[in-house]
Amino acid sequence: MSGAIKIGPVENHRGREEGAIVYPVYSRRSKGLSVGINLFPDRKVCSFDCPYCEVFPFAQDIVFSVEVMERALKAAIANAHAENIPVRDICFSGNGEPTMSPHFATALEAALRIRDEHAPDATLVLITNGTGLLNDRTFDLLRCFAAGPAALAIWLKLDAGTPDWYAAMDRSAVPYDALTARIRQFVTLAPVTIQTMLCAIDGKEAPPEEAAAWEYLVTELAAAGKIRSIQLYGKARPAPEDPLAAALPASYLEHRAASLRTALDEANSNTVPVEVYP
Repeated sequence: MSGAIKIGPVENHRGREEGAIVYPVYSRRSKGLSVGINLFPDRKVCSFDCPYCEVFPFAQDIVFSVEVMERALKAAIANAHAENIPVRDICFSGNGEPTMSPHFATALEAALRIRDEHAPDATLVLITNGTGLLNDRTFDLLRCFAAGPAALAIWLKLDAGTPDWYAAMDRSAVPYDALTARIRQFVTLAPVTIQTMLCAIDGKEAPPEEAAAWEYLVTELAAAGKIRSIQLYGKARPAPEDPLAAALPASYLEHRAASLRTALDEANSNTVPVEVYP
């Protein structure tokens, strides 16, 4: 099996657009090998339309099935073991919002079984924009998986502190107030990691009032809920709408992180780590 597993560079997740259902990749936030699960191998399906999204237009005839996912996931883990590469996590991400797939619940249960049997030290991760929380069944499923023995790590997107910046960053038909209200409810019941993209839109960073509103919201969530960590990350990969969205200097991300740490400290929530990924 030598050489069977191929770990792409940080900026290379393009295997997803080639129809891959399972794709090993080196993740800067996982700090090692992440085995991705893509529930949309045929086309992008998402409730957000972020201008910084790295998924390029594509179409495939591949149909997702849990059975194929299970075989590919077991093979990817076996190949990693053969290469003596630790599997840091098994991550639902892919070409869109995983919770929108009709296969999501079944796939999540299957991934948990395989993780427990073949890679017990790996974390099971869901990267989500949170819109699935508006569905009661999905809300309850994620709460049980995150707060229960599965210890699902939910990386929950929160790009904006105001409806205006949400409209620019995420371009979603899902109402901002409804989404943030559901997030507020969820974080009181189950642990999450907040992840926020910081980039320029039309050449401009977030206005000061937006940065202040976002900081207030995140601090409020940390004080009231079960926030494991906060990830601030920059635009590191090309996107089909470039240059509408553009990377900001690492110093800007560090400045926002430092300000947030101060706010968390003042709110007695300074045990919540703030991580920066330029």
